[in-house]
Amino acid sequence: MTTPVNAMPESSLAPQAIVPAAMTATQTFLWSVRRELWENRAVYIAPLIAAGVFLFGFLVNMIKVRRHLQGSPLDPMQQHQLFLTRHELAAALVMGTAFIVGIFYTLDALYGERRDRSILFWKSLPISDLTVVLSKVTIPMVILPFLSFVLTIATQFVMLLLGSAILLGTGVNIPMLWRDFSFFHVTVDLLYHIVTVHGLWYAPIYGWLLMVSASAPRAPFLWAFLPPFVICGLERIAFNTTYCLNLLQERLTGPASGGSMSSASDPMDPMAHLIPHHFFSEPGLWIGLLIAAIFVAIAVQLRRRQGPI
Repeated sequence: MTTPVNAMPESSLAPQAIVPAAMTATQTFLWSVRRELWENRAVYIAPLIAAGVFLFGFLVNMIKVRRHLQGSPLDPMQQHQLFLTRHELAAALVMGTAFIVGIFYTLDALYGERRDRSILFWKSLPISDLTVVLSKVTIPMVILPFLSFVLTIATQFVMLLLGSAILLGTGVNIPMLWRDFSFFHVTVDLLYHIVTVHGLWYAPIYGWLLMVSASAPRAPFLWAFLPPFVICGLERIAFNTTYCLNLLQERLTGPASGGSMSSASDPMDPMAHLIPHHFFSEPGLWIGLLIAAIFVAIAVQLRRRQGPI
């Protein structure tokens, strides 16, 4: 008499295949942004170096100021201006460095893929050209402004700590110094400037550079800057006008109202000129955003068609 064997079919013994969950469009976009940060470390290293260099220079300067103040204490207004000027310089250096990094990053964002032929690999992945291009334009328009904002606030806070420690015993009113430098007002003012100017006003600049990066056969820097230079020169020669040059200057320096940091114009009331509707009612803002969207759409189409160099 044979005993029946309770053998299980081979298919049930085999390990079940693990099917990875499909990534949503948002997850794919966030991973694409993270990849850009992994591959372009200068995006955050360069502003960090700029902040560190400025803090070193500020430390040396404060030591010299302490020696100078041994016999001649500052009055409250001089004390206020002493730190206000240096805080504005710190913000300008960090944000200026981030803006320059954004220019060079955007110029190389799509050109570098074609030059090193990595575009063949990235096109083999199930990621749309729109997602890739949007992740690249997010770096100069969102990541770099936010990073420069955080670094500027941190740098200014460290400056207050260093200045307070070094100037103790020189007659400088340290509590008044901290009270005059209102971190709430400075933070709101700086955040407003970062969002309006570096995040929105510069959008057509980054869109143009990204489009050039997707199309330039060689030397994207020349392809990006020669056409505006030639157009401004032709206008000056042919019509003796400077409309194009004035438009470029306004785009680079920021809007005439509502976008610049206000502490320089009114140091006693840093919140005086934070009037958002002035900025958002600027026709140049919406025209610039429309032009930026057109440039980005063209860059998407170019990446879809372009091959390696």
